[in-house]
Amino acid sequence: MGVNYGFDKIRFIAPVPSGSRIRAKAVLKAAEIKGSSVNATRTYTIEVEGSDKPAVIADWITRLTYG
Repeated sequence: MGVNYGFDKIRFIAPVPSGSRIRAKAVLKAAEIKGSSVNATRTYTIEVEGSDKPAVIADWITRLTYG
């Protein structure tokens, strides 16, 4: 089972104009064992088509529980 644990850090770098095409990519930053669960931290980068800077960079934590 996976649960949204929350965000560690969110940076809003550039605005996203209405109607823009966006793309998100994720990279696994860390994985920590917590009993029978694993906290996985992924860094998400959201890019806007035609922009040099990303719109958002966020560290998202999810908890994966194994029965």
